[in-house]
Amino acid sequence: MRTKHNPWFPLITAVVDAAMVLLAFIAAYELRKVTNYPPAPNMAPQLSGYSSMMVIQVISMLCTFVFYRLYHQPRGVSRIDQFYTILAAVSIGTMVATAFTSLLYKELDYPRLMVFYFAAFAVITITIGRLFTGAWQAWARARHPDRVLVVGAGDVGRMIAERIRQTPRLGYEVVGFADDTPGRRSAAGLPVLGPKAALKQLIRSEKVDEVVIALPEASHEEMLNLIYECEHERVLVRVFPDVFQIIASELSISDLNGLPMLTVRDVALRGWRLALKRGMDVVGSTIMLIVLSPLFMFIALLIKMDSPGPVFYSQVRMGLDARPFPVLKFRSMRVGAEDQTGAVWATRDDPRKTRLGNLLRRSSIDELPQLINVLLGDMSLVGPRPERPVFVEQFRQVVPGYMDRHRAKAGLTGWAQVNGLRGDTSIVERTKYDLYYVENWSLLLDIKILIRTLFAVLHDRNAY
Repeated sequence: MRTKHNPWFPLITAVVDAAMVLLAFIAAYELRKVTNYPPAPNMAPQLSGYSSMMVIQVISMLCTFVFYRLYHQPRGVSRIDQFYTILAAVSIGTMVATAFTSLLYKELDYPRLMVFYFAAFAVITITIGRLFTGAWQAWARARHPDRVLVVGAGDVGRMIAERIRQTPRLGYEVVGFADDTPGRRSAAGLPVLGPKAALKQLIRSEKVDEVVIALPEASHEEMLNLIYECEHERVLVRVFPDVFQIIASELSISDLNGLPMLTVRDVALRGWRLALKRGMDVVGSTIMLIVLSPLFMFIALLIKMDSPGPVFYSQVRMGLDARPFPVLKFRSMRVGAEDQTGAVWATRDDPRKTRLGNLLRRSSIDELPQLINVLLGDMSLVGPRPERPVFVEQFRQVVPGYMDRHRAKAGLTGWAQVNGLRGDTSIVERTKYDLYYVENWSLLLDIKILIRTLFAVLHDRNAY
């Protein structure tokens, strides 16, 4: 059974959504009835008096969800993005249902406060219902995964294969690679099944459901030929984008006297956008520093007990416009760890770490003092992670567009980090994610990254 087009997924999800809407309506009625403030003299004494309204609420909400494509969401969509969509859909669905109710049932009072209660309860109950249906879909997909062929066994192809392996809930199984590079016989523990020229035969012989083209540097002609081969075999095609496609992901098509033009969305951090982001940094860092101050004192005590030396460690990093600034961290290594070696990239089993430092780095607690950098304005809560000048000089020589990431303030966390690109991971891929953030900044994206950071810290295997 292939889960890609399983009709039971949207059907059962819609049934659960309808049940959650009814539950929210009942909860709103009971809460309004118990509080009875302000008094509603015409409010129906029994829930059955609102049965017709409940039907309208369910129909309006389901129709709105269809409009918002909540029954056709792609795999892998984050719970945060889904929550944003549910919040917007519930708001619109509630207004639509209220308008129809007011038009059809003028003789029955529908308390305004009950409308707000319903909207609030609906967001909660529907989100909970989606967690259950999402878990069921993940279980079903993991039992019957779609077979995926990755075109390109290089760094990008191996990264994609590894990401698929780490997330079985998406319901994908990589069968192997198609690649032309001489001497490349296996990658990520999977076989190279044949050259790209044999793509059509590989799709048939391996019964492939989806093809992922992991050739970001391929020419447009080569890419079109590969897509053409896949389309003839009726498989879903996904393409890992190149740097320009990542940067210019927010595009609109306009018309200039009959000539088609692509317009890139202007999201540069300036003017009111810069003020908004700075305001969030000041408020967020101030609150977190106050809340975490007892933890800071406790960690400081542990550091002094664990090894001789200062509590904090200051290191020069490159920030906005490639300007150097001192970044603060809890000391996690021995004093003078780099006296003999100079600047060295940290590794998982780095012998320079103290006993406590190993725990601090794995949990990312050593980065918390950078909230002070955020409050002072050297950093932001969200942005590309700052690197040391010696590494910046190395990376700019080998990574195209690397210095463009300095068009935004360095961040305590970033888009690359919540996508698993921390520690000893690909600098090229990390730079692509940083450039995506710089070019696609929004307040909602910052909030999303902050929320995902809380979960990433608990599960990130690359933190050391």
